[in-house]
Order: sequence, then structure tokens, then C-alpha cells
Amino acid sequence: MASPSSKRRGPWGVITLVALLAVCGFIGWRYASTRTADAAVDPKSTAQSGPPPIPVTFSRVQLADFPVYLNGLGTVQAYNTVTVRSRVDGEITKIAFKEGQLVKEGDLLAQIDPRPFQAALDQAVAKKTQDEASLKNAQLDLKRFTDLARQDFASHQQVDTQQAQVDQFTAQIKGDQAAIDNAKTQLSYATINAPLSGRVGFRLVDQGNIVHASDTNGMLSIVQLQPISVVFTAPEEDVPQINKALAAGPLPVIALSSDGSRTLSEGKLELVDNTVDQASGTIRMKATFENKDNVLWPGLSVSTRLLVETLKQVSVVPNDAVERGPNGLYAFVINDANKVETRDIKVSQEGADQSVVTQGLAPGQRVVVGGQYRLQEGSAVDPHEAATSDAPAKEAQNTPEKAP
Repeated sequence: MASPSSKRRGPWGVITLVALLAVCGFIGWRYASTRTADAAVDPKSTAQSGPPPIPVTFSRVQLADFPVYLNGLGTVQAYNTVTVRSRVDGEITKIAFKEGQLVKEGDLLAQIDPRPFQAALDQAVAKKTQDEASLKNAQLDLKRFTDLARQDFASHQQVDTQQAQVDQFTAQIKGDQAAIDNAKTQLSYATINAPLSGRVGFRLVDQGNIVHASDTNGMLSIVQLQPISVVFTAPEEDVPQINKALAAGPLPVIALSSDGSRTLSEGKLELVDNTVDQASGTIRMKATFENKDNVLWPGLSVSTRLLVETLKQVSVVPNDAVERGPNGLYAFVINDANKVETRDIKVSQEGADQSVVTQGLAPGQRVVVGGQYRLQEGSAVDPHEAATSDAPAKEAQNTPEKAP
């Protein structure tokens, strides 16, 4: 028979045994899990596979014509500007234009009271008629005296005196004709016509006012808008290049909005100033634009681009492919194994979108244009070609900067 003490220890022994089995099972499970994870992560296999390829965007080196532009800032100026003034004194009886109106050469602008000038013309015509009658009578007397002198009934002195009188009346008639011409001119000044085609500005006088030939303000102004001019500047160091290009033919000029975002008009260079402004170190130039749509307006500030040269079939890459390092410019080139190599390059011209590479790259090579910040020599990459665009054509809007 079991003792009472052994009966009391029976349940606790079972509990202790179960607890020990549970702890041993947990320790065994943890050990097996750790061994499985260690086997899955094999240092040798990890070292052999390496890091995953870096995704990058690339573009190919292209052969293309590259336009070289000189950028500048300019101001639109009217091709011709006229301040219309009265050339005679008188009262304005008619205003025949509206402010802001487009007028053509010869159109009536204003009428000054013509009656005083018409009266002066009539008076000059009457004076000439009177002198012509006197001349006719003097010529008849000269004929008579000449006939009498042949018969010795008149002296040669009388003939000479009569000849002088005929000459005097002849001179008076010439003076009368001059007075008539002057009176006609003064009468024509009473009618004020447009001296050129253009747009009228503000009206400076009203109908009924008295104007004088000595007035300095004038009656109105007219500006010629078609064609129109743009005056702009370029650095003095570009003068030899501009003159060389101009000697070869007309140079195209593009006028853009002041922020350079919109093309307004296209024209050609007409004039390079004969001196350089020593204060600013710039040369002034003038370009002419047809301006058929009147998009250019006198006084408007514009950006200008002057085409001075077109480089034929040169290697061009996107600007994003050009990197700057301590040793100069370089680019990341993707080789056939989809690994990158750094190439030292030289750039002769840099535009808004493209750069001209003269050394270090060959046409057709793949250069990285996106994702470079993670790259180093020999990095494996996952290349994706950038969306194609007509980048060389965009260089019509380039910013010509000579690369360092």
C-alpha cells in the first residue's frame, strides 16, 4: 500500500514532466528555425549574386546639325515715327482721324481753315495777270520804237529804254509765278495728310483750336508698325563672330517674350552699330521684322536669339548626360554588359536641351540621362531608353554658352 505522502506528490510530478517537455520542444523548434534561416542566407551565394541592377534612363549619342545662337535682350522700336505738326497758322476746322486708328500714307488727318491761303493765291494770280498785260503793252511799244528807229524817227535810247521796261515786266511775271507757287504751297499745308502708313497715337489738339507753325508739341504722332525694328545688344567679345557671320549673308533673328517662353516673330539682322559701348561692354544691333500680325509693339521688351552659325553633323547629347566632377566633365556610358563606365568628355557648345561633345563619346553610344546619383564605375544597371524627341530642332531655343 502506497503511503499518503506519495499520493500527494503524484499530480505535481505530472505537471513538472509536462512543463519540461514543453520547454524542450520550444528550444528544439527555435534551433531548427535558426538553422533553416542560416541555410537560406548563404554568404557565399549572396556574394556571388551581388546587388540588384540599378534602374537608369539612357539616350544615344546622335549626329545632328546644331544651331548656335547668341541670346540678348532688346526693345521694340517703330520703324519710323513722325510727329505731325502744322506748317501754317490757322484754325482747325476738321479732325478726320480717330485715336489709335490705322492710317495709310496720304489719308486726310486734319483741315485748317483754307480761306486766308486761298485769298493769297487769288491775289498772286491777279497780280501776274496784271503784269502780263503790262508786258504785252510794253512789247508792242518796243516793236513800234524799233520800227521808227529803223526809219530814224526814234532814237536808239528810246528803243533801249523800252527794252528795259519789257525786261522789267518779264522779271515781275517770274516773281508773280513764284508768289503763286508759294501761295499754292501754303494752301496745301492747310490740308494735313498722313506722311506714312501706321498707327495714330493720342490726339493732342481738338477741332476749333488755333495752331501755329511754331508749336512744338504737334497735333498727333504716327508710328510705322509694318515693318518694325528691335534694338538689342550682345557682348563685345562676340563682335568678330557676328561680323564674320554677317559677311556670309543675312542672319536670322528670333524675337521672344521677355521671359523667353514664347516665340513672337522672326526677322533678320539689319545693322551692327559702328562702336562698342565701353561702359557696358556691349554692341548694339538692329533687326527688322515684318510684323504682319502686329505682335511686336513699340517699347515692348523682348528676348532675342541671333543665329550666327550652324555646326554640321556633330555629336550631340542631352544636357542631363553631362556630369561635372573634380577633373572636369564626364558622362556615364552603358556598355554591352549593361554596366556603366565613366568617360571624360569635352563640350564645345551647350544649349537649352543639347550639348555638342567634341571628345570622349561616339555616335550611337548609350549615355545615362536619369538615375546617375546611385552610379559608380562598373555599376550594373537596368537601362530604359528615354522617350525620343526632336531635340536638335529644339536648339532653336538654346542658350549658347561655351562649355568650360
